[in-house]
Amino acid sequence: MVMKEYSAGAVKLSFWFMEFRKVVGLLNDGKQIETIKRINQKDNVFGAPTKDRAEKIFNTVAARISCLAPSFYPLFLESDIATQKLFALAAAMANDTLFFDFVYEVIREKMIVGSNEFSDSDIRIFFRNKQVQNTKVADWTDATLKRLGSSYKTMLFEAGITDKGKIVRKIQKPILDPTFFRWLNDNGMEQIANALAGVR
Repeated sequence: MVMKEYSAGAVKLSFWFMEFRKVVGLLNDGKQIETIKRINQKDNVFGAPTKDRAEKIFNTVAARISCLAPSFYPLFLESDIATQKLFALAAAMANDTLFFDFVYEVIREKMIVGSNEFSDSDIRIFFRNKQVQNTKVADWTDATLKRLGSSYKTMLFEAGITDKGKIVRKIQKPILDPTFFRWLNDNGMEQIANALAGVR
């Protein structure tokens, strides 16, 4: 897995699972990413409210998908919805190193120690640690960090990893499909596999 520079871009992004699923289906049918981009520009395949939003969704989904080897297309389409959501989550983690760190350092650790919940204070501590470690994160405002935390909570909820508690959220440790877990490990994504499984 390629570790990228930390970014606060997730404040403007969503999980976009249905859109992810649509693009994977088109790629599996043999369409090229540039062709899908043109189709989206012309027909707004995601039903986005504005042209800019349609472009933002496509660019984000395409970037996430490009982080996974194409061998995942048929496997994704044959999987149940819960596993498809975990594929989409793995792609989001692979595309956003800070989000990956959050899942790996906070959610995974909670699962390892047998805690089944995390709170807003866990999110604040995570970002405070990152601000000490990273000058870029140190420059972000409290408002940015709060929005980023909200985005992370939303993505984890939509992926089926947590409930939607207001301050404290319950972690619903996923049951990983063995084929999905093996695919991650076979494709250089052992850390994502361990993060989702809640293991060292």
